[in-house]
Amino acid sequence: MTRIGAIFNPYTHSPDEFRAAVRAAEDAGLPELWLWEDCFRTSAFASAAAALAWTDQLRIGIGIAPMPLRNVAATAMEIATIERLFPGRLLPGVGHGVLPWMGQVGARVASPLTLMREYVPALRVLLAGEEVSASGRYVTLDGVRLDYPPVRAPLVYASAEGPKTLALSGEVADGTVLDSRHTPAEHAEAVRAVRDGRAGRPGEHEFVAYVVTAFGADAETRAREDVGDREDPLERALWGDPARVAAGVGAYAEAGVDAVILQPSSRVDLAEFYTAAAEVARLVVAS
Repeated sequence: MTRIGAIFNPYTHSPDEFRAAVRAAEDAGLPELWLWEDCFRTSAFASAAAALAWTDQLRIGIGIAPMPLRNVAATAMEIATIERLFPGRLLPGVGHGVLPWMGQVGARVASPLTLMREYVPALRVLLAGEEVSASGRYVTLDGVRLDYPPVRAPLVYASAEGPKTLALSGEVADGTVLDSRHTPAEHAEAVRAVRDGRAGRPGEHEFVAYVVTAFGADAETRAREDVGDREDPLERALWGDPARVAAGVGAYAEAGVDAVILQPSSRVDLAEFYTAAAEVARLVVAS
């Protein structure tokens, strides 16, 4: 069954609006709220911990936190601490980070793919409570083990877009976060690339896709504006009332997406958006 969530976008809404947005999502019955960490806006782990403390049911996704900004042991400690405090409600993801921003803070790496290949497996093993020693190009650990690992390690997602990163995400991660403004057919291609990279690995791999979404008056116009000047813009978004959006989710499910995360168009009241998104979630469950 396809999961439905929504996004808190740090470009269109400030940290001052976050608590009210989180409470609105919880009150509406939205299953998941996703956020991300872009320089130099908001901290992913601080925001996730606060949101979980303010709520009882809402799951919080991080899609994503940039790997170059943090030593993998620090990231493991952040995730493990939050998971111990709020079991089963954190959905952590990591990614390359925007390279120019990484350069601004002196954290840009010459090979983002090598970093992901070293970082994500080490993170997953640390969260599993095992000891890790590694001597890689970017990840160096000498007998590191978390004192308080999660009771049950969460899935670790990786953000991926290009073919090499998609294949690598399949190879090293538990799930892949796919960015917005893509058609269902393009997501299907990405899913195939991840699965090809995963070839031979046991277990399932979960796919999360952000999808630009607009509800209410002028929804089609606002969806088109947010997609921008890409070809076939209305194939890259969902718009209309919750029933229409819920029906449109099916194309993404057929493409192999497990969780469709609705990304608010720029001009939106978040409480109204999360209420509509929660209704989409209920309709998808009932279908």
